[in-house]
Amino acid sequence: MTSLASVLGDVRAALGVSAAWTSALTAVPALCFGFAAFAAPWLGRRLGMARAIGLSLGVLTLGLVLRVVDGPWVVLGGTFIACAGIAVSNVLIPVVVKASFPSKVGLITGVYTGTLSAGAALAAALTPRLEDYLGSWRPAVGAWALLSAGAVIVWFAGARHGSEASVVRSVTPVEKRSLLRSPLAWVITVFFGLQSLFAYTVMGWLPAMLIDGGLDRNTAGMLVAVSMLLGVPVSLLVPPIAARFSSQSLVVLALGVLSFAGMFGMLVAPAAAPGLWVVLIGFGMGMFPLALLIMSLRTKSTSDTARLSAMAQSVGYLIAASGPFAFGVLRESTGSWSVSLVLQLVLLAALTALGMIAGRPRYV
Repeated sequence: MTSLASVLGDVRAALGVSAAWTSALTAVPALCFGFAAFAAPWLGRRLGMARAIGLSLGVLTLGLVLRVVDGPWVVLGGTFIACAGIAVSNVLIPVVVKASFPSKVGLITGVYTGTLSAGAALAAALTPRLEDYLGSWRPAVGAWALLSAGAVIVWFAGARHGSEASVVRSVTPVEKRSLLRSPLAWVITVFFGLQSLFAYTVMGWLPAMLIDGGLDRNTAGMLVAVSMLLGVPVSLLVPPIAARFSSQSLVVLALGVLSFAGMFGMLVAPAAAPGLWVVLIGFGMGMFPLALLIMSLRTKSTSDTARLSAMAQSVGYLIAASGPFAFGVLRESTGSWSVSLVLQLVLLAALTALGMIAGRPRYV
């Protein structure tokens, strides 16, 4: 996602596509995550957790290769396929964490999401340079399939030899009261959706906002990488600390204030201190590991975690899909980022309020 976003201007120029196509491309990941997440629990039960996640990594690799081989529709299709692979892992990994590391949910969630942040940062920082070196956006973006292919090998090696593999495979949700009737489950779902909307809007459009603010492409890519890289220490620190308390509401509030301050800075004075705004936004992106942690803490069993994760991510990502598309369309129709940023600030306020409610100590 961040690899393509960091060279999005060059991709658009090379393919000769419209602003609507570009907005659709930034919305594809969240949209696909929403639809594909519905299938994740079924795949986990049918294949076992280890094989289902391994299959998702294979699908991800295929999509990363396909999206660089042809024109605009193939780019969209390949991105959709890649994101389908990500979606399955997104839903099942929290179940794996709770099943395999029940006494260290906060720590392992932090390690997992910290790794995601590091990967996103590397892709944002290195893809423009790879494009300069390789002479085209296609090999620069396609090169990241090598990491995905490596992940397939590492995952199956770990699942095959790890002592937790049998536990992971045996997690099978049982039939219980539908979470659709749980107010707390809906609060967590909308909270997850809004934080995803914020994250994917930032990843999809922050480079363009920085470039419009006067920065060159490489500097913008580096600053976006900084915002992603900050997710590593935030992910390693926030979930373990938050897991020690019965309520996570104050942690949500702190991260919400940081995000709001960063986006407000981008609205009123984007060129004054772009590095500071990016740092504040980067710290605020720690809401993602916190949302995953809350899913585990608000459930009593791994089966409930699987059901809540599927509900929150399927419905939540469908909510999130509207964000990047609307953000880009508003920019194109108004000629500036102001309206888009004001809308983002309103959504950040709602996100923080819902997160504080979700952080209260009770179960779905």
